[in-house]
Amino acid sequence: MAEVKLATEVRTEFGKGAARRIRRANQVPGVVYGHGAEPVHVTLPGHDLLLALRTANVLIGLEIDGKDALVIPKAVQRHPLKGTIEHVDLLTVKRGEKVNVEIAVHAEGDLAPGANLLEFVMNTLLVEAEATHIPESVTVSVAGLDAGASILAKDIPLPEGSVLADDADAVVIQVVAAQAEEPSADGEGEGVEA
Repeated sequence: MAEVKLATEVRTEFGKGAARRIRRANQVPGVVYGHGAEPVHVTLPGHDLLLALRTANVLIGLEIDGKDALVIPKAVQRHPLKGTIEHVDLLTVKRGEKVNVEIAVHAEGDLAPGANLLEFVMNTLLVEAEATHIPESVTVSVAGLDAGASILAKDIPLPEGSVLADDADAVVIQVVAAQAEEPSADGEGEGVEA
């Protein structure tokens, strides 16, 4: 996983007014915490942060008061209508350290012939991986599966260096038979009155 470098400044102003001023300047307020250190309130460049967060579990390099820090996004708050980033919580990590992160689950392949549907019970899996080698996603084959089949978390092959941190017996994907709509008793479409 590539590391993204972002310029940052330490914040000294707090509250709604200060946060609004920061956002008007196309920047994002954030907090860096972890490893038992005091939380550090920072300001990050809005556009660069938005681009960096397009990659799931991105590793971000920051310079805070002359010290380098590696962080991963832990919580991102977005504006409900505009979709802009309102605030970000960043967790400090060290090279070689193991962290628990959620990775996306993707399916590939064609189901068995018939009217079957693929249902994702879980869209993500919680895995433990080295902070500098976090996988973006995991792909599982559903080729040939028929109605009633399911794939458990323990059945999904994880990338090298990753360990499942979720319930091993949790159903991640299941195949269900499509429900056919029964015709009405009079043979006409439902909701049509004469």
